[in-house]
Amino acid sequence: MIEDPPAPTEMVYPLSPTDSGVSRETTPEDETPIAAAAAAAARIPRGPTEMWPRPVSTRVLTVANQKGGVGKTTSTVNIAAALALHGIRVLVIDLDPQGNASTALAVPHHAGEPSVYEVLVNGQPLVSALHEVEAVPGLACIPATIDLAGAEIELVSLVARESRLQRALTVLLQEAEAAGQRFDFVLIDCPPSLGLLTINAFVAASEVLIPIQCEYYALEGLGQLVRNVELIQSHLNPDLAVSTILLTMYDGRTRLAAQVADEVREHFGSVVLATAIPRSVRVSEAPSYSQTVLTYDPGSSGALSYLEAAREMAHRVVSPAEGGATA
Repeated sequence: MIEDPPAPTEMVYPLSPTDSGVSRETTPEDETPIAAAAAAAARIPRGPTEMWPRPVSTRVLTVANQKGGVGKTTSTVNIAAALALHGIRVLVIDLDPQGNASTALAVPHHAGEPSVYEVLVNGQPLVSALHEVEAVPGLACIPATIDLAGAEIELVSLVARESRLQRALTVLLQEAEAAGQRFDFVLIDCPPSLGLLTINAFVAASEVLIPIQCEYYALEGLGQLVRNVELIQSHLNPDLAVSTILLTMYDGRTRLAAQVADEVREHFGSVVLATAIPRSVRVSEAPSYSQTVLTYDPGSSGALSYLEAAREMAHRVVSPAEGGATA
């Protein structure tokens, strides 16, 4: 007589995304009780926040890369937030018509809102479009609206078209310092192109921060970007230099990411930050809540990586006499 097969063991399935309230795009580690407890512990305040050294004078950095999707805007807003959370006053200028930096910082940027467009095309002062970021004390933003999409064409016929942002920024920085509210860092988020908007950013800055995605295509455009920086140095801004390279979307499981990182470090040396930003769902989720990852999920790997990258940038400007590292 053939016995009936044993009844299958009853399987217990996890709650659906609707029941749990947790996005199914989160990593498996985020769903374990241990990881949840660790993340909660990371968010608990542990006494006074460490204050990072302020630079002797304002550092103006253009965050640029003509390749899209390498993390320019994400790096701009998260580094700015990390610096501001540690006692450094920061201004973000959104020079991308998409306005993604403005979205991440919860700054109004609908059509008709005073923005960097009026500054570049109509000559209005930057302070007329300045917003303090409520979620991060010490952080301010000049938003971009969709009007900026036509600025490339409108700037062509204007006098001194390449230096309009520089002149407006110089006035703002002087007024802020006179009022005792000096900006320590200015980060200019550029569109993924090398047009007049990006040229304005290069002329206004003294440093270039280049985010590089750890993939092969990112290396192809890097040489062209460096050549464009050299052209700006020769003709419009001799003080401009590539001071910082940040590796983004690093996936330690792939050999390609390690090879790209090694090549970039070999060619650019100490300019490359020691910290690489890993791929992180939390970093991608944060803008949908109009937040940076530093406020959205401070205990995530992405937040901790951006925090460490910002720490490197802050301490690079301290002189040996003050007990810190030099650039």
